[in-house]
Amino acid sequence: MKKLKMFTTVLLVSLALILSACGTSKTSGDGEKKTLRVVTDAAYAPFEYQDKGEVVGFDIDFVKAVAKEAGYPVKVENVGWDPVFIEIEGKTADIAISAITITPKRLQTYDFTVPYFLSKNEILVPKGSPIKSAKDLEGKKIAVQNGTTGQEAVEKLFGENNDKLKKFENNNLAILELKKGGVDAVVADNTVVETYVKNNPNDNLVFIEDDGTFEKEFYGLLLPKGSKLKADLDKAVNKLLENGTYEKLYEKWFKIKPDIKILKEQQ
Repeated sequence: MKKLKMFTTVLLVSLALILSACGTSKTSGDGEKKTLRVVTDAAYAPFEYQDKGEVVGFDIDFVKAVAKEAGYPVKVENVGWDPVFIEIEGKTADIAISAITITPKRLQTYDFTVPYFLSKNEILVPKGSPIKSAKDLEGKKIAVQNGTTGQEAVEKLFGENNDKLKKFENNNLAILELKKGGVDAVVADNTVVETYVKNNPNDNLVFIEDDGTFEKEFYGLLLPKGSKLKADLDKAVNKLLENGTYEKLYEKWFKIKPDIKILKEQQ
């Protein structure tokens, strides 16, 4: 009887320890953080694009690093540009990342994390083009990706009803139209434009900078309005900016050092 009592006591203590461990674990049972669904438009190299069926790019590396720092597993899905916003507004996705500029208009409908990337619009034209600045675009046929700040910039200059403005589902189609001679120029984010010129020298295209016309823009992770993830993700983004992870990813994809100071100043 004494042995039975001792055995029972040991069994109960062991069981209590097991239950206690399960209750405090962050990686088992109900304590495990959910997998975040991340949506993107994988047609925007070098930020996000498809390589042998896999979505890759700077944005993809970055969002995975942010999620890891915040303690969340993620699943990235390519859904297209317009669906990115539909999914976030409908709260069927947790995060969107696709070189999305933080704008006052978008902040009315969505939340953003603190900025993680500095950008600006540039002009892509054939070599020998008479277009040398934004003002030279007047009266010219211009291609943009629909729903982007490139479109907004052109409409700000020449009006929303400009019949010379051609809108495309993505920048790849806009650039294809330029190569075919269907438009005189493309307006898009500088990194995308410059990367295309660098990687496709035989296309004989050049980019035009106009800092006096095109304002600085900042990308953020797009979140549903009122997202409870914002505080965790903001903290994680700042950690990556401070611990050298962001700089390593930036140099991997763009071969230059980022301006982290200006990103921090925007907060």
